[in-house]
Amino acid sequence: MARQQLVVAVFAALVGMCVFVAAVDAAGTTLPPPSKFGKRDQQLTCKGDKNSQYCEGTCPIKCPGKCLVLCPGCKTYCECDIFPGTSCGDPRFTGADGNNFYFHGKKDQNFCVVSDAGLHINAHFIGKRNPAMSRDFTWIQALGIRFADHRLYMGAQKTVMWDDDVDRLELSFDGMQVDIPTEIDETWQPTTMSALTVTRTSMTNRIKVELKGVFSIHASVVPITVEDSRIHNYGVTEDNSLAHFDLGFKFYDLTDDVHGVLGQTYRTDYVNKLSVSANMPIMGGAPSYVTSDIFATDCKVARFGHQAGISMVTTRAN
Repeated sequence: MARQQLVVAVFAALVGMCVFVAAVDAAGTTLPPPSKFGKRDQQLTCKGDKNSQYCEGTCPIKCPGKCLVLCPGCKTYCECDIFPGTSCGDPRFTGADGNNFYFHGKKDQNFCVVSDAGLHINAHFIGKRNPAMSRDFTWIQALGIRFADHRLYMGAQKTVMWDDDVDRLELSFDGMQVDIPTEIDETWQPTTMSALTVTRTSMTNRIKVELKGVFSIHASVVPITVEDSRIHNYGVTEDNSLAHFDLGFKFYDLTDDVHGVLGQTYRTDYVNKLSVSANMPIMGGAPSYVTSDIFATDCKVARFGHQAGISMVTTRAN
């Protein structure tokens, strides 16, 4: 309940207060992406007015390069900790109920993130094994999206040395490669599906994919930096920057039978049994979500193309 109250408070603040993102200064001027500065730590400020004093805030350690600051008060929050339907890093999701959880899956495998009667989204995980741990560090490298008779693929290309000026997005629709000019607001739309649009939100590596009335996905290709690796002991080497997606999902027409790692949290009968107060609440039950292919709809909880009710209880990780 406290978590839900925080989400409500933040959304109210977004409407009624001055809110900045780490790539925006206190005057509202858009700055280059954090990578341009040669550092990821960003410091944000709130200008004082007659009702508040000048204050300064720093992004939390979980999101040193991008966060929200609420003024007055300079409270800072990671976007992935606030907005429902997000997935960032070693996949940390925010469910529709506002609670955060990790789903580690397994590297080089595919998992159904959302499965509904008319929509199915799989995620391909890449990873890195730390010998001192019993699991892989994992990140979402690609999405395979099924709707009607169509298949949309979006992926982050393998990258050795990261350069944010070089586009590492890979897109295809029904097996055909999609090329979008590297200009902000450039849009691609297939002739066979006018309701689908893909728009660049940055010259490189950031897009918005929208299927009218069904979903909107904001996707950013990002690397694992040397600093990320040092802090979290990822063990990243010079031959692979582990480019992956940070994602924001918004759904408009899910049924109450939706399932999947993230999708289940949108059900009215969803019961969250995870320890939401833990530093890392982890959702287990990976075998229920694994699929044989990026476009396969054969996970145990698949709903695509049919209707069937099932009991909803979240599985804790062992």
